[in-house]
Amino acid sequence: MMRVTASLSLFALLAACSAAPSDPNTGSAMVTASIAGLTSGPGETQPPALDITTEPAPAAEAPVEPTPSHVAFKYLIGDVDPASDQKFARIPEKYIGGSRVWGHKDAVDAFVRMAEDAEQNGYKLKIVSAFRSFSDQKQIWEDKWTGKTLVGGKKLNKSLPDPAARAKKILEFSSMPGTSRHHWGTDFDFNSLENSYFTNNKDGRRIYDWLVNHAANYGFCQVYTSKKGEDARPTGYEEEKWHWSYAPVASWYLRQYPIDVGYGRLTGFLGSETAQQIGVIPNYVQGINPECVQ
Repeated sequence: MMRVTASLSLFALLAACSAAPSDPNTGSAMVTASIAGLTSGPGETQPPALDITTEPAPAAEAPVEPTPSHVAFKYLIGDVDPASDQKFARIPEKYIGGSRVWGHKDAVDAFVRMAEDAEQNGYKLKIVSAFRSFSDQKQIWEDKWTGKTLVGGKKLNKSLPDPAARAKKILEFSSMPGTSRHHWGTDFDFNSLENSYFTNNKDGRRIYDWLVNHAANYGFCQVYTSKKGEDARPTGYEEEKWHWSYAPVASWYLRQYPIDVGYGRLTGFLGSETAQQIGVIPNYVQGINPECVQ
């Protein structure tokens, strides 16, 4: 490197001597500066050597790929066909109690283990509802919104003309499209869709008590517990004794939900304009039994 520096300085000196500058003072300055680079005395600081090596340009950063734990938006809002998606599995025929027959494969596996153990102890579990797509939930919601399906014996489009009030009434037991945990395939409804079955029916009480005492051993949790009492949930849907969630996967989806799903993406159904007004994400999506959050 020292040879290269000296050679270049000498080249600069010769070039300065042969040049014909318009200002003679300029030429003299160039010669003086060039000679100084060759004749620095003892103790004087040498000028930095000219580094003619070139560094390669930094490569462009590759696009950030989602980590394995990232949940794609389509799974969060149920915009999938479970029959052709590898994340889903069909519920075994002996446990089907309704028309919804698909669930997240991990949740289905855990349920089968639980149902087999329950059966050995005299308890029969059936899944009456499982995965519901966005379009499924849209139909449920809009049938209630338009009065096609009665709610409390009333047509809500007549009894509750105010959109926010109507939405809150439907949200007592039915989710807005895009906000249902059933979209995830992690949540199942067991045996009946009536709380009275689990309180007034002998078999229902036995099954509910067994679930309360043992479901957590298989990863399941009742997400919509009572809203009455000192430790009750302050927000969310009314109590659903039938609705149990496979927490190891559902907790992962719940963490991702507010990151990827905002009110601007909760569209495509009647009454969607009320979602932000009533705070459907913090008050309903996140308004669950805290014991179900891992």
